[in-house]
Amino acid sequence: MSSLDANIRRALDVLLPKIKKQHEQSSKPIVLGITGLQGSGKSTWAAKIVEILTSEHQLQTITVSLDDFYKTHDGLIQQRDQDLDNKLYRVRGQPGTHDEQLAATFFEQLEHYHGEGKLRIPSFDKSQFNGEGDRAPISDWHIVTQKPDVVVFEGWCVGFQPLPAPVVKEKHSLALAGKLPVNTPAQHQISHLLEVNENLQRYCDAFMGPGHFDFFVHIDTSDLRNVYIWRLEQEHKMIAAKGSGMLDDQVKAFIDGYMPSYEIYLDALRQGLFGDKGRMVRVVLDRQRSVEVVEEL
Repeated sequence: MSSLDANIRRALDVLLPKIKKQHEQSSKPIVLGITGLQGSGKSTWAAKIVEILTSEHQLQTITVSLDDFYKTHDGLIQQRDQDLDNKLYRVRGQPGTHDEQLAATFFEQLEHYHGEGKLRIPSFDKSQFNGEGDRAPISDWHIVTQKPDVVVFEGWCVGFQPLPAPVVKEKHSLALAGKLPVNTPAQHQISHLLEVNENLQRYCDAFMGPGHFDFFVHIDTSDLRNVYIWRLEQEHKMIAAKGSGMLDDQVKAFIDGYMPSYEIYLDALRQGLFGDKGRMVRVVLDRQRSVEVVEEL
């Protein structure tokens, strides 16, 4: 068993008895949220958890990514062009670049789906428009024909909760004073950070708030600067395998697009997503992505 496999099982073992108990007591699909930093292995975790629950515990499990719900290419361009000074929306990713109605409708359909007919999972094709991406045709969406017992919903900002405007402003001030781990919020206007915060509020109301999850896994690190190292390692491996990829400066710029939200919202998530304890696991990784702590919240 690989160390990654062992780490995933160690975290999942905390939640497994509760997942099974809820499955016995309710006919609704169980929604297990997973969030993780760029380069932390979040997608690998999600895929492995699906495999373990399906093959070893006979729980019909599917995975859904926040990326599946991006706006169409036209919608992304419209979002970007609303304010060309807002660097947070130059590329997709931030709250505000997803189709909230599409996501809310899907999860509502999922809750009431019992295997009758076909349930289609939206899909986004990142290869379109020279990497800017576009929603895939409905004919290419993945089809579910069996009621899922567990839905693994993964995304980089899944679990992030909007903050009161004064708290966002305080984080911005701390970054300007050089008192945050990386200080990336200082690269942006406070109005732009507040716009993301307002969009995040709508996301949480519609499909991504604590009430939309039954259980949660948060893959974290003790030092946010590790994210740059992890993502560089991933890019170097891809270049070695495929012969092309981003330059180191481009990788840093890519991570810089996500880091402001990490620095603003992770502190609250680290305290726990739910009001009651026992439904969330926080996994803290060191620079080598080895598990330092598995914490039940």
